[in-house]
Amino acid sequence: MTDANTLTWWHLLCAIAGLNLIAWTASTAWLHRHRPDGTTWPHQRLQLLLSALYVLGCGYRSFLPVFDVPRVVMVDAWASSVLVGRTVATIAELSFAAQWALLLRGGALATGSRFSLRVAGAVVALIVIAEVNSWYAVLTTRNIGHVVEETLWGAAAVLSVLALFALWPRATAKGRRWLALGITAGLLYAAYMFFIDVPMYWARWVADQAAGRPYATLAAGVADAASRWHVSHDWAHWRSEVVWMTSYFSVAVWISIGMAHARLPLRLERVRP
Repeated sequence: MTDANTLTWWHLLCAIAGLNLIAWTASTAWLHRHRPDGTTWPHQRLQLLLSALYVLGCGYRSFLPVFDVPRVVMVDAWASSVLVGRTVATIAELSFAAQWALLLRGGALATGSRFSLRVAGAVVALIVIAEVNSWYAVLTTRNIGHVVEETLWGAAAVLSVLALFALWPRATAKGRRWLALGITAGLLYAAYMFFIDVPMYWARWVADQAAGRPYATLAAGVADAASRWHVSHDWAHWRSEVVWMTSYFSVAVWISIGMAHARLPLRLERVRP
C-alpha cells in the first residue's frame, strides 16, 4: 500500500541528500580557496575526507531507507537490504565519530587539557562498541542491543560536553564560540538520546519479551539480513522512524560538514596522555 505521507517524507529525504552533497562540495571549495597555512590545514583536510564518507553514507540511506529489525525497506533491491544498509551506516558513523574525536584531540592539544585528550580517545572506543551492539541487534532482532548502542552514543556525547567545558578556560574568544556551539549540540543530542531514543528501544525490547518473540542466531541473522526484506510505503511502518532519520540525515550531516571549518591554533601545546 502506497501512502502519500510516506512518499512525501521519502522525497524530502532524497532532496536533503542532494542538498547535503552540494553543501559539502561548496564547503570543500571554499576551504580550498581560503586554505590556511600552518598546522590547521591537514586537520581540516582529514575532516573533509571523513565528512565525505558520512555525507555519502547518509545520502545512500536517504535514497534507500531501511527499518532494520523488521526488515522494512522502500525499494525492492538487494542494495536496500539490511546487511548493505548497516554496513554503509557503520562506515559513516565511525567516520563521524573520528571527526568528533579529532576535533576534541586538536582542542586538547591546543589548550593542554589532559582530560579532553583522554575523552577524544574514549569517544572512538565507545562508538566502536556501540556499532558492535547495533550489529547484534540488527542480526538477532534483539532491541536490547539498540538500547546499549544508543546509551553509548549518549554517554559519548556527555563526555564530549565535559571535555569541551574543560577546554573553555584556556580557549580564545573565537574558540569559545565554537565551544558554545559544540556544548549546545552535545547537550541537545544527549537529551534526545536519553529521554527519547533509549526509552523507545527499551519499550520495544520489553514488548518483544512480553510477546515471547523468537530471536535469530548471529549466523541465521546474517543470512536473513542479506536476503529478506519487506517493501512497504505504509506510514504506520515508518512513522516511528521519521524524527530520528530526518534529523540524522540533515542536522547531523550539517554538523559533520561544519566540523571541517573549525580552525586550530598554529601552536599546539604538548600534552601527555
